[in-house]
Amino acid sequence: MASPALTREFVEQFVLAELVRLGAEESEIGSGAALEDLGLDSLDMTELGTAVKRHLGVEVRPRDFEDVVVVQDALDVVHGRAGL
Repeated sequence: MASPALTREFVEQFVLAELVRLGAEESEIGSGAALEDLGLDSLDMTELGTAVKRHLGVEVRPRDFEDVVVVQDALDVVHGRAGL
């Protein structure tokens, strides 16, 4: 279960920072940006899930990201799993 202190905005900032850490150019990240165009793949999404679990306490499984195409999809997955 997610910490009660988690907000949609905090989760979004965390996820976007993680996408940059995984190699995406910050200036190219937008809600409609395709992960593939940002140079991110399924392994990167697995790493994102691990970071979300480790730092936010939100359980995200690799299969949760199977249908993720754009940044907003990834945010929706994390928000949903966090109950936000």
